[in-house]
Amino acid sequence: MRLTQYFLPTLKETPADAQIASHRLMLRAGMVTQVTSGIYSWLPLGLRVLQKIQQIVREEQDRAQSLEVLMPTIQPAELWHTSGRYEDYGKEMLRIKDRHDREMLYGPTAEEVITDIFARFIKSYKDLPKRFYNIQWKFRDEIRPRFGVMRGREFLMKDNYSFDLDMEGAKKSYQAMLDAYVKTFKRMGLTAIPVRAESGAIGGAMSHEFQILAETGESEIFYDPAYDELKDDEINLENLQRLYAASDEIHDEANCPVDPKTLKTARGIEVGHIFNFGTKYSIPFGALVSGPDGDQIPVQMGSYGIGISRLVGAIIEAFHDESGIKWPESVAPFKVGLINIRVSDSACTALCDDIYAQLLNAGVEVLYDDRDKGAGAKFADMDLIGLPWQMAVGPRGAAQGQVELKNRHTGEKIELQMADALKKVA
Repeated sequence: MRLTQYFLPTLKETPADAQIASHRLMLRAGMVTQVTSGIYSWLPLGLRVLQKIQQIVREEQDRAQSLEVLMPTIQPAELWHTSGRYEDYGKEMLRIKDRHDREMLYGPTAEEVITDIFARFIKSYKDLPKRFYNIQWKFRDEIRPRFGVMRGREFLMKDNYSFDLDMEGAKKSYQAMLDAYVKTFKRMGLTAIPVRAESGAIGGAMSHEFQILAETGESEIFYDPAYDELKDDEINLENLQRLYAASDEIHDEANCPVDPKTLKTARGIEVGHIFNFGTKYSIPFGALVSGPDGDQIPVQMGSYGIGISRLVGAIIEAFHDESGIKWPESVAPFKVGLINIRVSDSACTALCDDIYAQLLNAGVEVLYDDRDKGAGAKFADMDLIGLPWQMAVGPRGAAQGQVELKNRHTGEKIELQMADALKKVA
């Protein structure tokens, strides 16, 4: 994509109400713009990142033998009356009425909808287990929306719901989601720790939050140093129950089983939450299946969420510096930022056009800064938006067929012949 044809409204000044790095940088990099308190429009650059994260989440959910569905944003209140949560949920729920004076709501979550679907169509234990996931916009009317997309009112979320015949099956579903989450966050370059957590308004036992480590994290987490030694395939329910890890909300210093001299602390940002809540929803909705002996059995359920739009901000909190964002390649809006230092120089422009065409032919996502602006502004914008690789071409380099290649994460710059630079980024 040529920047002269793109829409990238970067800002030089930091908006006064942006309190944390991700909020400041998302606004300055032209990723989002605020529509009203806690609600944002996603602009082209931000939308590309959102879609990259969404695709990684989708691929790992599919690998975990989950089936994607799409449930509505607007839900009838009668479903929530059935579960008993309509009055309990509180003012965070946006309640509305349609033209026929029927009570409706903008869904903050979808346990009721998916349980109703299951109850209507699945009747036999032979059809279990089942795991359905939904990637959809949710709404919670936060009393004080803040920190940009990290704590907004409207947010994009992946929610998965498992249905099993018994607790043994439910634990297998729980483990499948643990595995999927570890792989998901690892693909994004993140270190994520599942810590014991309260179940909140959703309810249930076996509950873990996934906290990614970031110096600017909103929560303090406490964990056994043995956790650092666990390999990916050792992050299982047994070890999570054996090793201590908790957020500051439930950490009990007086009763912590870990020696305070060795207990580790870190700052974390919650990006996922997994629950098992047994028959909390299956019984009121009549989500029963006939068992091997013909008995009607209420299914065991679990819920597994990932805040996809929240992850955009969380990744920025984990990967940024004073100049801007430093995207991991897997979620970067473009892999390469190509900078034409002097568009008025014919040799410089010819080489840039050639590089641009070759990158596109090689399937490399590239943002080509072909604007008639000063070099300083171009370099500043590229650092701000944080693409993993920068390729800069000036008149001197163009005369020798050379480019300057910069790694945004390390800051390393090297001069290479065009062919070698293309091989390195491709």
